Amino acid sequence: MINDHISDMVTRIKNAYAMHKKTVSMPYTKVLHAIAKVLQDEKYLGPIEVEGEVESQKSLILTLVYQDDAPAISTIKRISKPGVRIHRALGDFKPVLSGMGIAIISTSKGIMSDRQAKINKVGGEVLIELW
Repeated sequence: MINDHISDMVTRIKNAYAMHKKTVSMPYTKVLHAIAKVLQDEKYLGPIEVEGEVESQKSLILTLVYQDDAPAISTIKRISKPGVRIHRALGDFKPVLSGMGIAIISTSKGIMSDRQAKINKVGGEVLIELW
């Protein structure tokens, strides 16, 4: 049984890139689907598929993106963890890797990138940073 689905997602993506896989599969949750959608919108992932009919048996299949045979995501880190939550107010967002990366934020308006959070003028919990 998985206790932290987001950390599991981060680990699966890292391992799939290390093995030069084209896709990676994981158990489906609404939060993971929302995170994958943000990564797709930011061009870090290709098409996203949801397989399965029964809620408990659904799978999320992510298509990994490579640029000149190099992974689109070189580093991905889980920031806010179940034991230590990290929240940021609107003015506290710092650029990830001098603006070359993104942070994924859980806000009251949904899960979005740090850039979208600034546009929507909301703060929230920093889930993941990647570049």
